[in-house]
Amino acid sequence: MTDWQPSASIETLRQRAALLDVARDFFREREVLEVETPLLSRYAITDPALHSAVAHLTGIERDFYLHTSPEFFMKRLLAHGSGDIWQACKVFRGAEQGSWHNPEFTLLEWYRLGFDHHRLMKEVAELLELLLPRRVNETAEVLSYRKAFIELADIDPFEASDATLRGFAAQQGVMATDLDRDACLDLIASHVVYPQLGQGRVSFVTDFPASQAALARLNKDGETARRFEAFVDGVELANGFHELGEAEEQRARFDAENARRREQGEPEMPIDEPLLAALEFGFPDCAGVALGFDRVVMLATGADSIGDVLSFDFDRC
Repeated sequence: MTDWQPSASIETLRQRAALLDVARDFFREREVLEVETPLLSRYAITDPALHSAVAHLTGIERDFYLHTSPEFFMKRLLAHGSGDIWQACKVFRGAEQGSWHNPEFTLLEWYRLGFDHHRLMKEVAELLELLLPRRVNETAEVLSYRKAFIELADIDPFEASDATLRGFAAQQGVMATDLDRDACLDLIASHVVYPQLGQGRVSFVTDFPASQAALARLNKDGETARRFEAFVDGVELANGFHELGEAEEQRARFDAENARRREQGEPEMPIDEPLLAALEFGFPDCAGVALGFDRVVMLATGADSIGDVLSFDFDRC
């Protein structure tokens, strides 16, 4: 018999709706404009770690992509003078399914003009304190990427050799033989460092290696990025940047990511030229963040699987 019923209980869906109301009130009180942007794009994310879903529309020859984040469209709005903006929207990512992952999920994403990443971390903590009052009852902490690794894994992520990192990963039962340095660091972080963060508080990790800057500005040292991630109960909830506004540098990063795709035998992705044009036109100084709303609902309700907080998970769609 076909399983037609929802994966979440009606009570959980009521709790989910109430949490979204809390978020909406939070941004309304701060006069942050709620916006909607397209789910489909002619362009895709170039990051080799992310996999865009391809969409074929009848009567149109070219491929479209379901976005992995509304970031590029929202940045075009910012360049056009929107001011502070936020939205709650569905995003899509391939190769992501498990207890904490569903290929289709919900992000809360917002951008604040005149904020750097430190000021935005404070606002993220304020929102999470409202959404997760039973999980967050202590003052937020901020750790540099280096300090988090040294204190929680006893290894320096900047000084350790590639061989040392792979050996450490192997000791944790994680095979990293064929991985590059950043992928190896990600494995160590996800298996050893991050699970220890956010116990009774929001923990932020910042100053990531420049090679992991993504769309963030670099610090003056040139070795670290103005990027942060937020954790509660060992779960990554948010990823934020003091946003890069230089079109030339952003294009260089896109090109480098496509080069890594070629090295890994993956197809290159079409670079978002409208985004680069918007940056070239003039992009305001701002910071932005994407918050995984489904994971917040999981922590708020005590759910063991992301399907328990979705009306219909991937197996029932």
